[in-house]
Amino acid sequence: MNAQTKPLYEFGPFRLDPKEHTLLRAGEAVPLTPKVFDTLLALVESGGQLVEKDELMNRVWPDAIVEERGLTQNIFLLRRVLGEDGAQAKYIETVPKRGYRFVAEINQRPNGQMDLIVQRRTSARLKIEEETDIGNWNVANAATDPSSRESKKRARKFTIAMAAAALLVVLGAAFYGLIGNRVKPGETAPRIKSIAVLPFKVLNSDDNGYLGIGLADVLITRLGNLKQISVRPTSAILRYRDREFDPVAVGREQRVDAVLEGHVHNLGERIRITVQLISVRDGSPVWAEQFDEKMRDLAAVEDAISRRLVGALALKLDAEEKQRLAKRYTDNTEAYQLYIKGRHFWNKRDEEGLRKAIATFRQAIDLDPTYALAYAGLADCYSFLGSAYFDPLPPKEDMPKAKAAAVRAVELDDTLAEAHSALAFVQGWYDLDWPGAERELKRALELNSNYATAHQRYGWYFLAMGRLDEALAEMKRAQECDPLSPVININIGGFLYYQRRYDQALEQFQKMAEIDPSFSWNPTWAGMAYLEKGDFTRAIAGFQQEKQPWEQGVWGLGVAYARSGKPAAARNILSRFQEFARQRYVSPSAFILIYTALGEKDQTFAWLEKAYEERDFDLGVLKVDPKLDPLRSDPRFTDLLRRVGLPQ
Repeated sequence: MNAQTKPLYEFGPFRLDPKEHTLLRAGEAVPLTPKVFDTLLALVESGGQLVEKDELMNRVWPDAIVEERGLTQNIFLLRRVLGEDGAQAKYIETVPKRGYRFVAEINQRPNGQMDLIVQRRTSARLKIEEETDIGNWNVANAATDPSSRESKKRARKFTIAMAAAALLVVLGAAFYGLIGNRVKPGETAPRIKSIAVLPFKVLNSDDNGYLGIGLADVLITRLGNLKQISVRPTSAILRYRDREFDPVAVGREQRVDAVLEGHVHNLGERIRITVQLISVRDGSPVWAEQFDEKMRDLAAVEDAISRRLVGALALKLDAEEKQRLAKRYTDNTEAYQLYIKGRHFWNKRDEEGLRKAIATFRQAIDLDPTYALAYAGLADCYSFLGSAYFDPLPPKEDMPKAKAAAVRAVELDDTLAEAHSALAFVQGWYDLDWPGAERELKRALELNSNYATAHQRYGWYFLAMGRLDEALAEMKRAQECDPLSPVININIGGFLYYQRRYDQALEQFQKMAEIDPSFSWNPTWAGMAYLEKGDFTRAIAGFQQEKQPWEQGVWGLGVAYARSGKPAAARNILSRFQEFARQRYVSPSAFILIYTALGEKDQTFAWLEKAYEERDFDLGVLKVDPKLDPLRSDPRFTDLLRRVGLPQ
């Protein structure tokens, strides 16, 4: 029996019409996505018989591989639409571990013409929901659904007047209509102002996850160009990379209005990507589509997803935003895929990952020397290495390379916030051109006001200038963009520490321990606060948790020993650093802070000069670090502040 001859199904106040692909409640259309409608139809057509989960999934998704939670989500949405309160199965009964059964009494009657006008208007509304497009893209659902094709043919036969009337209804309510069954009469559905793009699940590939993270990262970069919506950065969603997650729970954790999740099916030379935007408010799908393209057309899929998502969110873009959203950064497919892989390695944020990312970005640049995004990625890698304690090379090895890549990216495309932010970092913390750094940071935030890294670096800029209140405010703005970032949350505690608000800093470090107990910097920073409070026992306990001998915790341990009357133990740590310094680069701060605590000023200033020569990152805290207070009355320190370009 095909859709043309199927009867109408009536149950309670509802009427289900397979022919028009519509569900009416007391004559009013109930908006459903196509797959949710198909789930309901399959259950109703079963006539009260049990439908096994596998059978149901095969009927609803005949040409796709889906996870069971997709079916569970559809059932949840149907129950909400049908008005079930969970206490009793009025329409859909769950048979544990097996499937579902439609238990309401159903009346069938011939599918005649008496409801033609109402049903066709409803069909138009649903078709707009499914097919809204601000670009001419090939979407698999629209191309393969026979009932959708048939509805199109009938809709084209409709009169111009009726089509215009239907469109007026649709254009005013397409977006809100999609989630209207979650809003009580008289209420207005809240506008989505923030989203998290989760790592895409690659279901049948051995790419080690690079495609899933890379696709999400590129989408985040694209959507970050939009002023009307806040998008969580890639660093915020990495924690979900290798584990199962509930999208709604993730959305609440990330404090966003909606979550975009996607599944990637590698079909040899083709790729199929299914995406779904889910409201965190009630778990309802705001928008869902499937894209089927050749593997070499990955960029086209990213374009399509971005444009369709903007349409689903009903965002009104200005001319510049439209241009940036539609921009193709390269026409070289292989270079694009290398860029995606490079972003995957970059997001590991360790030395091995960064080195692999550098090599991959360089390959992309070799294929397309005008690829601005690849240069921006290269700049990110080198600037991160230039400030990382784990890097065995001094800043003078990495930072000039970061600057060259950032400058080239800006030359090729002045609209990349990432490039301006990376350039600012080099200008401030390596060139000591602080005014230039501020200009670049302002430009980065003008381009992307939700770019957490730019806010973070701007906070460090204010800190270097001694403008502590502005520094903390800017870091809290970064926290709004990335609420769960361990680094940003630690930075907030660190900025309270630099303000000499040690008890409040400790409270922040405790909050950070609750967010991520495994984050290694937390006990180190807590140790610094205890150190300044004179609680050497707790300070030493915190510093002793440091894993790497060249990291801050071991420096702090040397300082704590020196201040607590154990100079021999402090000198033993100095000897360890001297040995490490023969093998690799060790930040001069390790020596500066311990020699300061020991009261050996000449040694301290010798190492401060070395830090100045090397352009060590920690020069940026000279003006505010409490551990350097014993040096502030020395003319040599005042002269150093002047040369570094910091207020005296």
